[in-house]
Amino acid sequence: MKYLLDTHTFLWYLLGDRNLGLKAKEIIDTKENLHFSIVSLWEIAIKINIGKLTINRPIDGLLAELQYINAQILSIGFEDIELYAKLSFPTNHRDPFDRLMVAQAMNHGLVLLSRDSAFDAYSIQRLWL
Repeated sequence: MKYLLDTHTFLWYLLGDRNLGLKAKEIIDTKENLHFSIVSLWEIAIKINIGKLTINRPIDGLLAELQYINAQILSIGFEDIELYAKLSFPTNHRDPFDRLMVAQAMNHGLVLLSRDSAFDAYSIQRLWL
């Protein structure tokens, strides 16, 4: 299987947060078939900039961390935007970053590694244990 790491999944792994599921940690520790969306990097940068997130390292250090776990950075393609535009808006999930990750997971056949059950409203596979 190929995995797309949700923003919080990567941050919890990076920071050693106990909220990270054991299965998620095992998957990341394998350093195989991991993807991380440029959307998540953008989300992290925005949250740092507005003071909603502190990661105790420079933002450019995230690239080295992603390289360490062998995660491929997934850029946004036109096909992702096209699918994003067609996605329905479940009443409980209007986050634009998450919705773009849903489109990417669909387009690239990725399992989303996330604790967020709001993703279950979409026809993607989400894993969290």
